[in-house]
Amino acid sequence: MPTLISKTTSDRPVSMAAESPLLSHKARLPYGGRGDIASSTTIDVRHVTDNDIPEWTRTWSTGYLRTPGEDTADHIREALIGARAIGAFEADRCVGTYRSTTQELTVPGGATLPACTLSKVTVAGTHRRRGLLRRMLDMDMREAGGRGEAVAILDAAEYAIYGRFGFGPAASMAWFTIDVHRAHVDRRQMDDTVGVELVTAAEYRKLASDVYERFRTTQPGALRRDDAWWDQATGLRTSLGSHWVEPYFAVYTSASTGEVDGFVCFTAEEAWQAMQPHSPLLVKDLIALNPAAERALTRYVVKVDWVSTVHLPCRAPDTLAPRWLGDPRAARVTALSDYLWLRILDVPRALSARTYAVDGSLVLKIKDADGYGEGTWLLDGGPQGATCVPTTRPADIVLGVDALAALYLGDDSFTRLAALTSIEEERAGALAVADAMFRTARRPWSPRAATHPEARPC
Repeated sequence: MPTLISKTTSDRPVSMAAESPLLSHKARLPYGGRGDIASSTTIDVRHVTDNDIPEWTRTWSTGYLRTPGEDTADHIREALIGARAIGAFEADRCVGTYRSTTQELTVPGGATLPACTLSKVTVAGTHRRRGLLRRMLDMDMREAGGRGEAVAILDAAEYAIYGRFGFGPAASMAWFTIDVHRAHVDRRQMDDTVGVELVTAAEYRKLASDVYERFRTTQPGALRRDDAWWDQATGLRTSLGSHWVEPYFAVYTSASTGEVDGFVCFTAEEAWQAMQPHSPLLVKDLIALNPAAERALTRYVVKVDWVSTVHLPCRAPDTLAPRWLGDPRAARVTALSDYLWLRILDVPRALSARTYAVDGSLVLKIKDADGYGEGTWLLDGGPQGATCVPTTRPADIVLGVDALAALYLGDDSFTRLAALTSIEEERAGALAVADAMFRTARRPWSPRAATHPEARPC
């Protein structure tokens, strides 16, 4: 392809899954997927063994446009400990890679769902259109039910790939570039940053991880960050090919409660133009539990001496960050894109797990070519909880499982997708009921730390 999902994978711990005896597609037979050109050679899709890792690493590195080093295979071996790695092998040559782990996805209402998280997915350019991605994905999705994973998630680098596998864009992100000189934030005024203090990496790791645990239970789309994730964020371990440069760490403590309610991690580069400081600052991570914390941390990074531009990537699409500036237009949107993609594997479990803005009842007929979510389901839900069971009642709304995924966290509307012919209204007024039920006060967001240069798009 290459197909790039999430390059940062240390926050996705899992246990090794045993190979299912039901996976007949693993047999060493020519395979042609839906619309694919059948392979003329034998390609084996299977779980990766330790001996496969050097060859698997070579293929993954090529797909991600990286030159493997002498220790690349060792880094990958460490990253795959406890993970589920799958490879497509033509004789002894790896021509496809795939990795998944178990995560926890926060849904509207604060519940978490076990999720199968995909990463490190590639198919060699010489072996495209042979159904290899589908075979690797099918193998993992069939095993996901046994692992208790109700949904699958990924960060899709390309929009056109995953819709045909039942995934839909479920949450978006915005990237901002802030012109400090236009922001109208008085650097001499310090009252608006009271409570912000710089801390060491060790202090940050403890305080920020505690804040994030409180935060993720309130934010639909948020994922768990484990100890390995925080080790990497604070330099205790480094990712493959990275050159660690110590960032700056700061936290915000509420004056009224004495609790740490937010944190920020950023880097800055000294730069001058015509004897004037012109330094860029990159916010790598910023999480706030309340508006006061977000305001103080946002205005703090804008006030850092010598900084002329603040890059603020990976933000919620409805973030309040620009509004904390004297002139919100100083925060220019440099990118706005779908980011987290979702695939629902267990429809009744997923729809029962979240809450709904208003009480209501809907009969949803779900179309799923792969069969996981196929069926007609009666959803009764409201602010206090929900139930979802099979039913023989006539459908109120007919939609594909990919459309349901796009709606599940509240980032789209039934009426909008119906206009795009992705949804059919069988009962008059059902779309309005569905929109009222699935609506969320704020848009879903799956926070990511900025670890790559693409966090600063032009």
